[in-house]
Amino acid sequence: MGTAYTGLGISHKYDKLMTEAAETVFLKCPPTNTISTALNETAMHFIKRGYDIDRFMDPIQLDKTDAIFIKGPNLFYLQASHPVALEPTDLGGRHRVISLYDMYEEAKLREMNETIAGNRGEAETALEKAMNALGEAKKIHDEWETVNIGRMIWDLHVQTIASLKEELFGTIRLNKKSSVSHRLIGSMTSNGGAHDYIPSITHASERRLLIKGLPGTGKSTLMRALGAEAEKRGFDVLYGWCGLDPSGIDLVQFPELSICLFDATKPHAYDPERPGDELLDLVKMCTDDEEAEEKIGTIREAYQEKIMDADGYMQAYAQARNKMIQDMDSAIQQDVLHEKLALLVEEE
Repeated sequence: MGTAYTGLGISHKYDKLMTEAAETVFLKCPPTNTISTALNETAMHFIKRGYDIDRFMDPIQLDKTDAIFIKGPNLFYLQASHPVALEPTDLGGRHRVISLYDMYEEAKLREMNETIAGNRGEAETALEKAMNALGEAKKIHDEWETVNIGRMIWDLHVQTIASLKEELFGTIRLNKKSSVSHRLIGSMTSNGGAHDYIPSITHASERRLLIKGLPGTGKSTLMRALGAEAEKRGFDVLYGWCGLDPSGIDLVQFPELSICLFDATKPHAYDPERPGDELLDLVKMCTDDEEAEEKIGTIREAYQEKIMDADGYMQAYAQARNKMIQDMDSAIQQDVLHEKLALLVEEE
């Protein structure tokens, strides 16, 4: 997933991919379902020619494609208008723009303008409420972390990191520079609750360390430290960032070692389910504290309430947005659309 609705606003990691890409194609348009179809067809074009593809899905419509990255030639195609507007900074060089704003039949849009504007207004209002609720949920989650930070046995945590560095990397140092990539592993969606892509990201890893820990027990800190060590030694690293707090790491993967570590607690709770899965328990590093547990009980209830609010508003946003898209897509001039989309792969 390249974009996520988080407690710190709408977040994306596309800037990292744009830096890595030899060419980025910006598809500029109003919200539409036609871009997903075009990106899927473009992906298939390159798959047939033997290239591997990274696909990034719309966080609201999980079956819709928002962007694709073609490995090898390092071509990046993305819907660059919604929910975050991304602009080219190297026109005539590594950036190319295809504008689809003129693919609509103006007369049809005028006929439906009142309905479209009404649905757009409903969508914007619901999204604002959803993002406010997510922001409040993150603040409450921060309080939860603070309580647990105060009862962690941090010396044991430091020892665990040192032990894992020795176990995973030993004395190996690769004679190359580390390649670092970034993904958002989940987001609040319109389907009810959060959705994550941990299974698809980790399917090729022979060994998975499933980290069990309470908020504030150093899951992100541990993965960040291991990632930094891997980078220093020349190993490639993929960081998976948290859907609620995009400054927090929920996953780190070392492809050359076929090893991945990830946060396996709610909202993306996982247990060992295949050979090579192991539990890494950080809960045992928390001292028992009845007063802390009482505080956490109150915090947990408040947090869950805000997440439920965000979930409801996000579903309302998706419903209004989808109605608007359906109306606008009915005004698309297919001949103009196909002429525009033919430009996608003309410069292979």
